[in-house]
Amino acid sequence: MRPLKHGYTNRTVGDGAVVRKTYAGPDAELRLDRERTLLTRLQGRLPVPPVHEADTGSLTLGFMTGVPGQELLDAGRATEVLEACGALLRRIHGTEASVRGAVLVHGDYGPNNLLLDPVTFQVTAVVDWEFAHLGDPVEDLAWCEWIVRMHHPEHLHALDAFFRAYGEDAVPPWPVRQAAMLARCESLREFCHRWEPNGAGVTLWRERASATAGWQE
Repeated sequence: MRPLKHGYTNRTVGDGAVVRKTYAGPDAELRLDRERTLLTRLQGRLPVPPVHEADTGSLTLGFMTGVPGQELLDAGRATEVLEACGALLRRIHGTEASVRGAVLVHGDYGPNNLLLDPVTFQVTAVVDWEFAHLGDPVEDLAWCEWIVRMHHPEHLHALDAFFRAYGEDAVPPWPVRQAAMLARCESLREFCHRWEPNGAGVTLWRERASATAGWQE
């Protein structure tokens, strides 16, 4: 197996038939179990990889075809990619949840965790469900926007397509979205601090939070 591109927290390798994800960092077993459970439950309801095997520390999944969203975005297809992101996110949030007023939140939603057909721009897979939970839709809406603002600022104009596809009437105002971005930055700073107290990750997320706080709509 060879390492797959765009992996950050965990070690992910694949051979074209299966993908093996080995979890690292705080709560690794909890995150593995959460992802295994959700992928099993969402089969046939959302485009997610099938679970082949789970063992101590690793999850083996079926290989899914498609091109990572950020690659298509940077290839000049930002509008198509973010439109697909919005439509799929509305489906995720429409998945039946067991708590009144809450939806299924992916927890790390953005073009970086979507695979798409490079011709039709249909989403072939949503990956990395380890931070999923029941919560407020703004968490995913804001984080997808954050990914674009932080890593692909030249494509800010295409966020309009994302919000339209999701449903503009359901998108909270900018101050609410920015607050959700800052909350997520803080949770990732805490995650990094638990992994390596006052390490490079802590500094990185402190700097990213500062940048986020200075953004204007």
